[in-house]
Amino acid sequence: MTSPHPSFNPVVPYDLTTLAPNGLRRGFTTGSSATAATKAALTLMLTGELPAVSQVTLPDGLHYITIPISPVPQTPGWFSASVIKDGGDDPDQTHGARIVTRVRPNDEGKVVFLRGPGVGVVTQPGLRLDIGEPAINATPRAMIVRAVAEVLEADDGGHGIDVEVGCENGDAIARRTFNPRLGIIGGISILGTTGIVEPKSLASFKASIEVYLRVALGDNPDEIVLSPGNLGQRFARASLDLPLKQIVQTSNFIGFALDALSNTLEESSQSLTTLWLVGHPGKLAKLLCDQWDTHSNQGTSALEGLQTVAKNAAPQLMDILRNVPSTEAAIEALREIPESIEFWSAVEACIGSAVQGRTSHVGKINVRLFAMDGKSLGGNQ
Repeated sequence: MTSPHPSFNPVVPYDLTTLAPNGLRRGFTTGSSATAATKAALTLMLTGELPAVSQVTLPDGLHYITIPISPVPQTPGWFSASVIKDGGDDPDQTHGARIVTRVRPNDEGKVVFLRGPGVGVVTQPGLRLDIGEPAINATPRAMIVRAVAEVLEADDGGHGIDVEVGCENGDAIARRTFNPRLGIIGGISILGTTGIVEPKSLASFKASIEVYLRVALGDNPDEIVLSPGNLGQRFARASLDLPLKQIVQTSNFIGFALDALSNTLEESSQSLTTLWLVGHPGKLAKLLCDQWDTHSNQGTSALEGLQTVAKNAAPQLMDILRNVPSTEAAIEALREIPESIEFWSAVEACIGSAVQGRTSHVGKINVRLFAMDGKSLGGNQ
């Protein structure tokens, strides 16, 4: 095999020591942790030396982060490394967990993902992974495949490598998450869409929401957008042609954001013609259960809200909604059913009614629901 010098080197380091806009510390995901450990284990395989750090290319392909490596005992036939996951100031069940990867060559000409101790196995459909696969999501898999190519200087990914990802005490950690309810058994999931953990799920983030709302309302606009994450921002820029300052990300604090909006309008003697609430039903449908903090540790499943709407608006869909493990699985199961557009439109209307009851000085509430792939679910395009 060739030397372990990467053939692709992103030019912009991502500085995790720079605080987020809310003054809190960023971290890195379990996906980034597994990728860093994989690169280190491959380097050990090629050189006989375990590096002190790994540079991990982020999914944007432009930036990299540098992650410390921890040694672990070696097993005959394998080459191993680990990373202590650092979630920054975001409370996370996997913060401080040791992510362990082991690698070895194979004859299959591709990267094969294996489940190590403490990483879950998929047992139900609807999670975009085949049943029986280790719970390593798509973005971390792509990051690891890229890392293999970087270390082995094989941009075509032609080298065969087994990559086993595990987590110390992962089974115990997973019992404090939604994994068992989602049909992920035996450990945690390896997650992350950007490679970076943004510190949003903290009380201090609420102060920044208030600031963002005051800026959004500063020019007395006719409409603004609230959204838990990036789906709302993309919709607002593409479909509403709104400036970025009129788009406020709420993270899980939707109820707080609505209260802050009403208070700000009251204090400034303003009114808002239209409020857009945009996002994934996995978050927004929780409002139908009177859960206004949508963090997963609050306990209520968005499926309960969807079932409540279906009882009245689409009873023929109840069997499907009772037998899926997650909201994303419900989206996939309903995708080819003609009645689904009408159903999602009814969900949007019910969420709008719930939000209307929590706000004041707001004229119209428009709700738009999207799947994770960005496709609109309701009839309003």
